[in-house]
Amino acid sequence: MEDSANTRAEPWGEGLHNSNNNASPGGWPGARSGHGLAPFGGPTAEPSYLGRVVLEIVESERTYARDLRSIVEGYLGKIIDAEEPLLRPEQVSALFGNIEDIYELSSTLLQNLESCASDPVAVAVCFVTRSQEFAIYTQYCNNYPSSVAALAECMRSKVQARFLRECQERLRHALPLGAYLLKPVQRILKYHLLLQEIAKHFEHKSGEDYEVVLEAIDTMTCVAWYINDMKRKHEHAIRQQEIQSLLLGWKGPDLTSYGELVLEGTFRVQRVRHERAVFLFDKTLLITKRRGDHYVYKSHIPCSSLMLIESTRDSLCFSLAHYKHGKQQHNLQAKSVEEKRIWTHHIKRLILENHHAIIPQKAKEAILEMDLFYPPRLPRCSPERLKKSWSCQPLGDTVPEPRQGRRQS
Repeated sequence: MEDSANTRAEPWGEGLHNSNNNASPGGWPGARSGHGLAPFGGPTAEPSYLGRVVLEIVESERTYARDLRSIVEGYLGKIIDAEEPLLRPEQVSALFGNIEDIYELSSTLLQNLESCASDPVAVAVCFVTRSQEFAIYTQYCNNYPSSVAALAECMRSKVQARFLRECQERLRHALPLGAYLLKPVQRILKYHLLLQEIAKHFEHKSGEDYEVVLEAIDTMTCVAWYINDMKRKHEHAIRQQEIQSLLLGWKGPDLTSYGELVLEGTFRVQRVRHERAVFLFDKTLLITKRRGDHYVYKSHIPCSSLMLIESTRDSLCFSLAHYKHGKQQHNLQAKSVEEKRIWTHHIKRLILENHHAIIPQKAKEAILEMDLFYPPRLPRCSPERLKKSWSCQPLGDTVPEPRQGRRQS
């Protein structure tokens, strides 16, 4: 079986972009000048550019479903059917995660796409009506680091490594199992980009059909946003536990009581010999000093009492103080203007969120917008709304038909 995976691809790139998958919009030939972008011409006419876009979505899903089937049947099935256990149950669970659920969803989606008769609007509807089912990718993506670790452990065993190579040879895969286990991570971050190609080349940028396409883009962009956000929180939670285990001299509560880890960095501090390792949590700012692999506690300031003072003389400096104890002030120097901007933005945000007084949302946004670092506008279907709908509605339930008009944020 042929394969087109690129093992050098980063599974979690910046933002929502993932450059490697079974389908790549950049690979499509350009539309001919002088030809309209209506979906299709006559029975014998060459498909339009939009028609080729739709065909590429269907074909790439077919390839993806085929690759998933090879994992489920060619690897997992062989492990389960083996007379003697080749992998421990916990190894199997970590290695494959919920790949069977992913395969089932892709197979069903493929059947829906194949029944669309190459209609781009019908293709868009397939994604809108199945939006909540894509929640299963969150579990797979969160498990992916464990999958990589489990595979590395298997390859250190001669018996297990030989078995996996035999499976690869039997399937005639050019690439090993690891390249295939990455595919779901790549694919879920690609759907919204594929759908954007439909919108880009849609002939009429108005009307109900175009609104359905936009709805599909919003839906799958939200999925990508949500999965990236869950992945980030998962990684930060692990890092938070690590910081707790390395922290010396700390007599406060468990760091998890201060919410999520937002930022960490190392700064030069005025009138202090050694740099300070600073950790910003949802509810407090923790200042430490590195000692080998450990962090020695120096100070902390609750975000509800935190005061930010930006230097007008040095573009890299900013000061943090406890507004109830003015003597407790820390003058930090960032390594770049960008680093300072990121830190001051998030510190302002947490000061506003932890302030005892109720601050109108518009006032908060106005303050944060002044940083010129305001996060990009989220899709109309926010990740928070998507998370709520996923947690309230069991997977597999009937999803309401998409609304005719565009949703407003």
